[in-house]
Amino acid sequence: MGGLVELAQQAFRRLAVSAARTPGRLSMIAVGLVTLTLLVGLVSTVMAQGKKDAVDGLLEHREPVTAEAQRVYSALSDAEATAAGALLADDSETERLRERYEDSIAQAGASLAKAAASAQEVPEAAEQVDIIGQQLPVYTGLVETARANDRQGFPVGASYLQEASELMRSTILPAAQELYELETGRLAEQQRDARSFPVFTALLALGLVAALLATQRYLQRRTNRVLNPGLVVATVAVLVSLLWTSVALVVHGVQVGSGQRDGTEQADRLVSTRIVALQARADQTMSLVARGAGDQHAEGFSRLSRQLGGSDGAGGLLGEVREQAAGGPAEELVNEAIENAESWRLADERIREHSDEGDYGAAVELAISADDEGAARAFHALDDNLSQAIDEGRQDFVDSTTTASRALHALPQGLAVLSVVAALGITVGVGERLREYR
Repeated sequence: MGGLVELAQQAFRRLAVSAARTPGRLSMIAVGLVTLTLLVGLVSTVMAQGKKDAVDGLLEHREPVTAEAQRVYSALSDAEATAAGALLADDSETERLRERYEDSIAQAGASLAKAAASAQEVPEAAEQVDIIGQQLPVYTGLVETARANDRQGFPVGASYLQEASELMRSTILPAAQELYELETGRLAEQQRDARSFPVFTALLALGLVAALLATQRYLQRRTNRVLNPGLVVATVAVLVSLLWTSVALVVHGVQVGSGQRDGTEQADRLVSTRIVALQARADQTMSLVARGAGDQHAEGFSRLSRQLGGSDGAGGLLGEVREQAAGGPAEELVNEAIENAESWRLADERIREHSDEGDYGAAVELAISADDEGAARAFHALDDNLSQAIDEGRQDFVDSTTTASRALHALPQGLAVLSVVAALGITVGVGERLREYR
């Protein structure tokens, strides 16, 4: 141990003696600058590659998984809205509605399978996937039992369908909503991380620039030469790195933010609006299935209709998404959705009038037929508008995030090369001054 201490003391004394002389001092400066340059280059390269990987992960994994969770939620809501209509319809409409119901269930199952792999990373999400996976077969079994009884003319079919609807609303849809919100939260968190400013890297780079300028000043005083070519090359390389990185990160951050604001956040609001519309449609048809005991569903439709369009038909959720979509590609679709929502509300008023007058057949016909004045036509037009607007939001996200990724193209490799150039410039520049002392 004593020998090691003595060796350390000797090394320190030699270092102190060397630092007291100009050649030794220059050697120490060169080693320090080269080390700092390579450190800044390494940190900057890792940072740039991390940013690129993060934004590519948004495009290739996180957003698609969130979209699958959204499809689970929407498809299950659509299945519930369609199941009651299929029970009410005559033979000409039953097959079409049954196909739509089966397509929705199949879509929910396929999307759930895709979302399940990512959900395993988060226990809360995995729990929701398990709930949906366990309860969905129970729901479809109840719907099939309801249909079988209805085909035989047994009124108990309506009771089975109400039980299925209660299971969907009390257990399955809340789990789907929770899964969607968890995935949306993870997407937003990753977008925030992708946009975050690399403070540590920036401070290191600025420190390197200051060290290079200070070294230039020191050599100028010692040699009476205005510029050192090697250090000039190193300084220019570092400044180019700093400028390139700054511009790339600004463009990257703006585009990721645009994709979040005009893409995912707008799509999220549209998804919520569409879910409310689907739940209102389910209440509208279930109020007729219940036949005489459907006041709860009729009130549910009125409540959800107000939530959807407000008191004047142009407010509520639709009014909010119209403000958010103003000037964007989804603006026209949202305006059409508002018009179709109002037509749907007016059709429901006529349905209630027929129902209150005891004309059940006319009420059902108005609710499920595809006639221009029917509720089904207005609802499906509204649903199509919202579905297309959601796709527009997703495309906006993809376009903006792709631009963000392109802004970082070749940046990691460029920073690595420029850091090596800067290190070589320092070595050559200081080396020339050292040779003058020999």
